[in-house]
Amino acid sequence: MILIGSIVGRLHRSILPAAMFVVFLCSPALCQQRLLVIGGGERPPDAMKRFVEWSGGPASRILVITWASGVPAESYEALEKNLKAAGSANIVHAPTAPLDQNERVEFIEQLKAATGIFFSGGDQNRIMDVLADEGLLNSIKSKYNSGTPIGGTSAGAAAMSDPMMTGEADLKLLDGKKVGIRKGMGLVENVIFDQHFLVRQRHNRLFGLMIENPKMLGIGIDEDTAVLIEDNRKLTVAGKTQVMFVHSRNGRQPFETYFLGPGESFDLRKREISRR
Repeated sequence: MILIGSIVGRLHRSILPAAMFVVFLCSPALCQQRLLVIGGGERPPDAMKRFVEWSGGPASRILVITWASGVPAESYEALEKNLKAAGSANIVHAPTAPLDQNERVEFIEQLKAATGIFFSGGDQNRIMDVLADEGLLNSIKSKYNSGTPIGGTSAGAAAMSDPMMTGEADLKLLDGKKVGIRKGMGLVENVIFDQHFLVRQRHNRLFGLMIENPKMLGIGIDEDTAVLIEDNRKLTVAGKTQVMFVHSRNGRQPFETYFLGPGESFDLRKREISRR
């Protein structure tokens, strides 16, 4: 009995750290997917504060990716200011596009250390030009799925969809075939994000694309407005104006539409307004 007890004790001591490590990696607080999608314009302070809290607050290490921007240094400086005001003390600028081999290695190391990732605005096509490298795309998606929050504004928001709008469209036509699309990051399945939505009158673009993809959920986010998404399901609106949701219950017309304002929530799985 003493021998058996000793063996069990040694096994318990050797197994426990490994078991704790597994629990640590897979605890709900770490494995919960969290996404901040901003429609452009001003970045809502309450949404940015929540993003920093998700990332670890003052101890966060946020990687800012400015691949979309034509002026990456200026874009980084603006985001750094916003993130510091929201409570983050450690903000890192990813290598600018295009990446050479050394910069790719540097980016991978930065990505590993990041507790939050934020994409700037600009041209979403530039983001996906870099992420044509499947290894980099999969690394970012893996970080997101393992619990690292990801945020983005304007082009950085558009790139989160798959398919992703390229920006090419005739806004006077309701014709999804004339809306440019390409592969995006696809962080939330079956969702298409549009940005600068009400200000730039992009209704025709999103409605047209939904007619071509009726099984998807279209989310049009206005400027100065954001959505915070938890577990790829619970969405909450933040900011100044509204967010439009459009989808079909049966995968064909007619479509249902909703407009939600700050503080209101939407269930992405049930595709309905959440009542509190």
